[in-house]
Amino acid sequence: MKLVLAASALASLASAQSLCDQYGYFASSGYYVNNNAWGKDAGSGSQCTYIDKVLSPGIQWHTDWNWSGGDNNVKSYPYSGRTLSSKKIVSSIGSMPTKAEWAYAGSNLRADVAYDIFTAADPNHDTSSGDYELMIWLAKKGNVQPIGSSTGTVNVAGRNWDLWVGYNGPMKVFSFVAPQEIAVFESDVKPFFNHIASAQGYPASSQYLTTFQFGTEPFTGNNAKFNVWYWYGEVN
Repeated sequence: MKLVLAASALASLASAQSLCDQYGYFASSGYYVNNNAWGKDAGSGSQCTYIDKVLSPGIQWHTDWNWSGGDNNVKSYPYSGRTLSSKKIVSSIGSMPTKAEWAYAGSNLRADVAYDIFTAADPNHDTSSGDYELMIWLAKKGNVQPIGSSTGTVNVAGRNWDLWVGYNGPMKVFSFVAPQEIAVFESDVKPFFNHIASAQGYPASSQYLTTFQFGTEPFTGNNAKFNVWYWYGEVN
């Protein structure tokens, strides 16, 4: 009975969490969520992120936002992340199983839905960036596109992707863009690292995994609601 009550109390606590500060943050049971309105000054609007339920394993959350102005500037990246108990060299990782179930509503939406994963030669690198960035775009709403330029279609983890490569300052960015929206994504992320290591010269044997995150990058839109019905991630 005590375990049941503890789980119920945890779910109630989580559902009460509202993150409306620019970097509002919540963490529980190996997962964390950040409102992360890092680019808000590029336009005008508002955003709040809500923790709906902490699961075992995984987390459920949603974000409500309105952004206008600075049409080609990302305003935020509200996300859920997996707490990494230890930083691992990417080549030593056996698998990164994950599942994402999501839905979007709103009008005039320009946004992407994407995994955002950083790696760095320094395991203590600031987790807001890295030496390399791996993105997996499950969807893009409106005429938005990743950093860099397309290198063509590649097949990874049993699906075709349009691979974009570019730089965000000194950080090299690899973005795998799904040709059609993937509302339920259950896969292993490690094959994406294997691909860029073999085909793009990514130095997997000298890079530490520093973040494992999933969320959305809003550009502009009205009355947007991004629901993450379920997100789970693990590093083995």
